[in-house]
Amino acid sequence: MSELTFEQMLDESFKTIRNGEVVDGTVIDVKPDEIVLNIGYKADGIITRSEYTNDSGADLTKAVSVGDAMTAKVLKVNDGEGQVLLTYKRLVAEKGNERLKEAFENHEILKAPVAQILGGGLSVVVEEARVFIPASLVSDTYEKDLSKYQDQEIEFVISEFNPRRNRVIGDRRQLLVAARAEKQRELFERLNVGDTVEGVVKNVTDFGAFIDLGGVDGLLHISEMSWGRVENPKKVFRVGDTVKVLVKDIHDTKIALSLKFPETNPWANASEDYAAGKEITGRVARMTDFGAFVELAPGVDALLHVSQISRAHVDKPSDVLSVGQEITAKIVDLNETEKKISLSMKALETVSEESVEESARDEE
Repeated sequence: MSELTFEQMLDESFKTIRNGEVVDGTVIDVKPDEIVLNIGYKADGIITRSEYTNDSGADLTKAVSVGDAMTAKVLKVNDGEGQVLLTYKRLVAEKGNERLKEAFENHEILKAPVAQILGGGLSVVVEEARVFIPASLVSDTYEKDLSKYQDQEIEFVISEFNPRRNRVIGDRRQLLVAARAEKQRELFERLNVGDTVEGVVKNVTDFGAFIDLGGVDGLLHISEMSWGRVENPKKVFRVGDTVKVLVKDIHDTKIALSLKFPETNPWANASEDYAAGKEITGRVARMTDFGAFVELAPGVDALLHVSQISRAHVDKPSDVLSVGQEITAKIVDLNETEKKISLSMKALETVSEESVEESARDEE
């Protein structure tokens, strides 16, 4: 029986290890880019920066200290230089995958910071295990620019778990949809027609503005923006503006809003403000061949018929009037029911001329 050499006896005194095996060790040296472990084997174990973390700029001396106990996984028993190549990151990722599998099966809501913005979505890391959230599942609305999510902590669920095919998919959208539905339910329970509510302008179109009332959008139609005429909503509102609006109507999940508050109705005291026989000043708002419409107040237009413009013959209003011109006329008729007012400039001319004639007779 042959005797063992000293080297053979030394080798047998150490445990044997295999690729893929999980080993425990103690940190005996640490550099900014490398950790050295005593793993009870004839060679030390090495963990490079890239096998410790995904952070390429990390300083490992700030992460671990000499004497720390660590568990790692064997990548190569011999890295070519007689050392054992270990990985800490992949071992943690495997444990992270177990965590993700558990969350997937239990429909658990996870929270993690966004580690990377990718072309098609976001990458988040849960215990060193990566989860991909496609752009279509990031929000409940379309978002072209995802850069605002960088380093932001977000909540999501695992909607697909297949680590063998490297498909671990996160879904944030369904959480937002569910939260919005709950907000809608709560809002509709307390919202009533006639309520005055505060909201934020979410979007402005040619026909109106959509107001976020706190999880539910209401439409402020162009016709409800003012008692007067609004030509272009985009000149009145900007996204982000805070406004107080009146709930005009609720139909299923649709809410119609208005800025025509009853207390500001310009027709409320029409019988006094626009009584027949009263002299009034207004601004020419628009003209037709048969007359001019004069704005007496926002939401109150009166018709000045072409025959009532002057005692002299006028073919069409634009011959003597222009849009924006301020005129003084007499109210000759008020129809509150149909909200119609008729004016006459000729009536004032007649009064003025009669006064001149009377003055002339008095002087004689």
